Amino acid sequence: MELLLWRWSTIAQTTSNLIIAVFFIALAMSLRRRELNAWLAAWLFNLGALGVTIAYWIFRPELSWIRTLAGIGYTFCKTMFVLLLIVGVSHFVGRPAKRSTYVRMTLATALFAVVVAYASQTLQQLGLIQESVIALSFGAGTIYLLRYGGRFGWVTAGFTLRTTLSLVSVYTYGLHIWSTPPSAGSALSVLVAAHSSFDTAAEWIIALGCLLTSYRLIQHELTASNNELRVAQKQMQQLLKRDHLTGVFNRRALPAMFDEARGSGATVLFFDLDDFKKINDVKGHHTGDASLTRFARALQESFRTGDRVIRYAGDEFVVVAQDMDPAAIEERIRSVREKVRQADADIPALRFSVGRAQLHPDGDPEVALREADQAMYHAKAARRSEPL
Repeated sequence: MELLLWRWSTIAQTTSNLIIAVFFIALAMSLRRRELNAWLAAWLFNLGALGVTIAYWIFRPELSWIRTLAGIGYTFCKTMFVLLLIVGVSHFVGRPAKRSTYVRMTLATALFAVVVAYASQTLQQLGLIQESVIALSFGAGTIYLLRYGGRFGWVTAGFTLRTTLSLVSVYTYGLHIWSTPPSAGSALSVLVAAHSSFDTAAEWIIALGCLLTSYRLIQHELTASNNELRVAQKQMQQLLKRDHLTGVFNRRALPAMFDEARGSGATVLFFDLDDFKKINDVKGHHTGDASLTRFARALQESFRTGDRVIRYAGDEFVVVAQDMDPAAIEERIRSVREKVRQADADIPALRFSVGRAQLHPDGDPEVALREADQAMYHAKAARRSEPL
């Protein structure tokens, strides 16, 4: 019965390992994530170890050097499987192993496989050493993963189960070598025969953990990317509402400013630079741009932080001021005049006309803007006779 059970469990494990290996190949090809490379290699090595085992039992080589070569191949593949699973975790905690680490690990494993294969006189001795290494490695891996709480829950569970199974195997191999092997039909004998089935369960748990860890990383990156996109979108919206020359708000922002001010009311001021076309024609557009920037800065410095300065069009600016006190508004207009009345380096003195209108609570912003515009034109007409 134990022989039939062993054959069945071995076939089940072979089929299972093949499915897992094919799945990880497809997963790695579709996601193209470097983090998966170590785990993909691990499952391929595990499939290789099982292939060596099946070939050995099918052909049952008589020559000692072939048996030794099979032992080297099995030990190398199985040890690489365990180490790559553990090292692969490092790619998901922000500390990926370097290429030199993989090279040293491969060389050390190859040397270990050669020594074990030549030192083992029987399959039981080889199995004892190999399962001891697996138990120690997966045990250390379990302790390492526990540092990260539930982040690698399924992988940790698989490592723990595989450690337990390897300890049972070590005990069984020890009985074969130093004591009496378990009798046929005993619970331990059946457990040993069905060992591959339990290994399969542990490997599926580990494979599930690898998959969930990979997708958790992808989900985290997608969430971070979405957050970055939202921030970029907000920044883009702000840029779309900013005048690229002066840095103040542009006309697109005006509806939102009015909606903000309608609740408590505001004073709407419409500014227009006098003879700005002459500055462009005589001094050039560079000086004209500098003049606009200077005027926008004067508005920002003269009005309060909560007041909104908007470049409406060309040399026209709108200010939506929270203060509705005429005397306070007049003082701020006077401050603007003082800041631009004198020439500054290559920038000439600036004159402007301004009109104002009250936006009463729940009033119509368009009406207030139109009234301020008309008041500005009346003021401009009145200033045309004034000397520069």
